[in-house]
Amino acid sequence: MAEHKQDEHAGMLIDGRLIQAASGRRFERINPATDEIAGTAPDGGAVEMAQAIAAARRAFDTTDWSRDHAFRKHCLQQLQESCRKDADEWRTEMVAEVGTPLMWTYAFQLDWPIEWSLGTPLALMDTYEWEIDRGVLELPTGNVRRSIVKNPSGVVGCIVPWNFPAEIMLSKLGPIIASGNTVVFKPAVETPLSALRLSRIVSETDIPPGVVNFVISSDHAVGEQLASSPLVDLVAFTGSTTTGKRVMEVASRNVTKVFLELGGKSPTIVLDDADLPSALSGSVQTCIHAGQGCALPTRLLVPRSRYDEAVAILEAVWSQIPYGDPTDPTVMAGPLVSPRQRDRVLNYIASGREQGARVLVGGGRPAHLPRGNFVEPTLFVDVDNSMRIAQEEIFGPVLVTIPYDDDDHAVAIANDSIYGLAAGVIGGDAERAERVARRLRAGSVSVNGAGAYQCDLPFGGYKHSGIGRQWGAEGLDELMELTSLTRPA
Repeated sequence: MAEHKQDEHAGMLIDGRLIQAASGRRFERINPATDEIAGTAPDGGAVEMAQAIAAARRAFDTTDWSRDHAFRKHCLQQLQESCRKDADEWRTEMVAEVGTPLMWTYAFQLDWPIEWSLGTPLALMDTYEWEIDRGVLELPTGNVRRSIVKNPSGVVGCIVPWNFPAEIMLSKLGPIIASGNTVVFKPAVETPLSALRLSRIVSETDIPPGVVNFVISSDHAVGEQLASSPLVDLVAFTGSTTTGKRVMEVASRNVTKVFLELGGKSPTIVLDDADLPSALSGSVQTCIHAGQGCALPTRLLVPRSRYDEAVAILEAVWSQIPYGDPTDPTVMAGPLVSPRQRDRVLNYIASGREQGARVLVGGGRPAHLPRGNFVEPTLFVDVDNSMRIAQEEIFGPVLVTIPYDDDDHAVAIANDSIYGLAAGVIGGDAERAERVARRLRAGSVSVNGAGAYQCDLPFGGYKHSGIGRQWGAEGLDELMELTSLTRPA
């Protein structure tokens, strides 16, 4: 794999230009696996955010971007092709920036979103119901023809996290372009390099100035400036539930619509008729990208009648999880994104021990990896669902194992959470497994391992896992306002 070399002159995209911060400030991004500098980025602030919001507002209000369907489709096709051409350099950079294992850049970290997060809205542009005919209503005063017209919301403020930088930005950008909105991105401080790359890619397409903007900043207040602006029509936030609540509070001052994709504590129920070796081998998905994913399975519910058997299988499986150097193509779990995140995960592990759960595998920092933010893949057993490690989002390579008595008990435990993002059920009887799955309060539920990363299906959560859905026609709906249009028939 080629060594990552950053373009030191890369700029953030504002109003069609790649610019540096007016203050001249830059900040470093540290490689979370090596503790070395991965790159630097311009450190924008309130001035740049104000410029970006104004540019997006102007592009929406004074151009025909929102009405030129064919041109937007052309731009989205250009963007997808440019991302494909940049993919190999981008994956190298992403491994250095966020610590994601190389293997995941060939899946949902990069290649899948380039193809599907951009390709799905591109295809939807030809099939989406931009206008719905509600027919003619006969009235004594005259017949009325009715339509429901879907119009883009306007300026979208996107505040995005660090764990899947390309995936989350592209999953928002594709539908935004398809729907005719304009956008200002506030990327996470931990992943500025992906934002700089996407800034440059967008600048080389025919997307007009002001339609897409990126403000890179180490100041979290800049994100709040975006969410609180009266010039923004919709705030789309992906990240923690705590921050999502703050975004919602700030946006409410202007009665600004919000789309929130927040945290999760996703359960997997293994039924008593499941083939345990096969079912439990999939539990290692918790460690994808060191567990730094909101929809990853983090609570494993196993039947008490087969608990000892399950624990023995889990110990063998979890002892073999390949983790470490993210540039190694066989590694599935790399470092945590920052020392702060590493220490947060270690604190949760300590909490689990204190509350009486038993660490069966892992539980600390690996001695053979003295540099970087590594935490061993950690398997807890003998967990009660009331414990902190079962109720709170850890965002690390930690799985908690909880015994249950029967199907009703399993469903009750699975639903006993403030979250409701994703869930799974595994069983020998497929019909029974589906019956259990339909009782779970989650936005995405997988039966017997069926893949859930499908960009034509809506993705989002119940309860504290968010408001609204992205992907598919339902995701485009989130970006639209409705007008009821009546005229004489």
